[in-house]
Amino acid sequence: MNNYSNRRFIIGGIFAFVILIFLIRLFNIQIVTDEYKLSAESNSQRRVTQYAARGLIYDRNGELLVYNQAAYDLMIIPRQVKTFDTLDFCYLIGVNKEDVIHRIKKAKKHSRYRSSIFIKQLSSERYAVLQEKLYKYPGFFVQTRTLRKYPHHNAAHTLGYLGEVNGRHIKNDKYYSQGDYIGKSGLESTYEEALRGVKGLKVYWVDVYNRIKGSFHDGGLDRNAIEGQNITTTLDINLQEYAEKLMQNKKGGIVAIEPKTGEILVKLSSPGYDPEMFVGRAMSTNYNELANNDSLRPLFDRSMMATYPPGSIFKLINALVALQEGIITPRTKIACQNGYHAGRFTMGCHNHRSPLDLKESIQHSCNAYYAQTFRNILDAPHFGSASAGYTNWRKHACSFGFGSELGTDLPSELSGFVPKASYYTKTYRTKNWRSLNVVSLAIGQGELSITPLQMANMVACIANRGYYYTPHIVKSIGTDGKIDSKFLEKRQTTIDAKYFEPVIEGMDMVVHGEDGSTGKSAAIKDIRVCGKTGTVENSHGDDHSVFVAFAPKDDPKIAIVVYVENGVWGSRYAAPISGLMIEKYLKGEISKNKKYLEKRMLEADLINIKEDKQDE
Repeated sequence: MNNYSNRRFIIGGIFAFVILIFLIRLFNIQIVTDEYKLSAESNSQRRVTQYAARGLIYDRNGELLVYNQAAYDLMIIPRQVKTFDTLDFCYLIGVNKEDVIHRIKKAKKHSRYRSSIFIKQLSSERYAVLQEKLYKYPGFFVQTRTLRKYPHHNAAHTLGYLGEVNGRHIKNDKYYSQGDYIGKSGLESTYEEALRGVKGLKVYWVDVYNRIKGSFHDGGLDRNAIEGQNITTTLDINLQEYAEKLMQNKKGGIVAIEPKTGEILVKLSSPGYDPEMFVGRAMSTNYNELANNDSLRPLFDRSMMATYPPGSIFKLINALVALQEGIITPRTKIACQNGYHAGRFTMGCHNHRSPLDLKESIQHSCNAYYAQTFRNILDAPHFGSASAGYTNWRKHACSFGFGSELGTDLPSELSGFVPKASYYTKTYRTKNWRSLNVVSLAIGQGELSITPLQMANMVACIANRGYYYTPHIVKSIGTDGKIDSKFLEKRQTTIDAKYFEPVIEGMDMVVHGEDGSTGKSAAIKDIRVCGKTGTVENSHGDDHSVFVAFAPKDDPKIAIVVYVENGVWGSRYAAPISGLMIEKYLKGEISKNKKYLEKRMLEADLINIKEDKQDE
């Protein structure tokens, strides 16, 4: 009896265990996993993402810079794929058999029931042929999206490019799915959310051959895509194109700003690249070539990411600080005996008459004037030490936007470097370092490093007599036209407006003076151009050529910096290129008497040809 009872409990327990397993499995199928649901849905439905048309991009004058062109992705649902003619399929899509097998395995690894991209960005011609025969290949369908197109092949660093999202993008923003595209650089990145719009969805009934038979539930699950917002930039594309021609076969950067608004008219990095190179299936090949095999580094944005010593253009800052601190007046004269001499230390200078007052010191770019003035700023008795004097000097200099990011609306901006006093305390291992230790800052050398964007902002400050608006590249977004309010805020320097006039007069003499002026090649008939040349010492080769300018003098409409690596002197390349740019912007064309200069700049080759270093 006991044996029979035991067997009954054992058998009952087995049945209970089996039922429990079935219940767990049923719960897993219906609640936990969506495998069977997906299988059923994928056999009867096709869920097709409706990609929103990305917003268009225009220049400040309404010229179209970026628009959309249809492209076609071949999608796959591995669970629905049947045996098919591989050779014919390979011929249709333009890949080999091994590649097809590899792509199918990759898709299965992603999901056997969800769609994924099999081949992206088919051409219109290949799509037309494939569409007629696609019914032969269950499990495959085509999804339409758009690619960017560029009617002008300029401003690649500014406009940016699109790329496929990665795992980090998908994790950080649930909007994105595998195969989506996102702005990777430039405007496309900064204004991604405005430009991308909102994706939609179409759900279709499909038959066993994966052919669409109609909308699922009469379109009840469909969502319309919402187009991205259009953007109007501050760029003048005609001026940008002209700048890129002038900088062909040269390395460096150009930034031009409208002083009264902070709107960037031109932002150039040379060498650059054609934005069309990053569109379509050749993108990865082209990117690898430019990033890894091109020694000129065309992907590197020299206008915002390269930090250079500013050279003699920084004398303008030291003149303004000295005026503000009462160290000099416009009439202060300082002698120059072929340079500045202090004990065994000598800072050389070129031949010019002596002594010079402030305006003349700017005109002739006298090193001795600024070495003495800079030391007097730091050694002013009321500061008590060079370190304290330097800290005060740095406060003034940084009020022009140096030493930190300006906060423009483009990614990858660098802050440059204006050392704090503690940097020199650490370097010289004493708090009692002297002004002579850092005198190279007087002429824009030493540890100073500044981006071309910051240099252009500096000259915009001077043109405005003491204030600036944060440089920005977008003028309006969407139908309401609103931009970030920070770009509408006036930012004051620490220099009083009255001290800018004598400095501006000196800049006028750089271009229009009769006695040894270094910026004469930037002069324009009937327009007063104010400028400053710079020759930047370079231990790795020929010196760099730099020029900053604004015009017209009394109603500034453009502030510009041209920085030409290995250009030897500021007067050789940077000044004439600046003058041509200003004339092109203000007059719309280059005057006949400047055509010879234009031709020389267009033909100058500092990359492929070893030019004669003798002055013309």
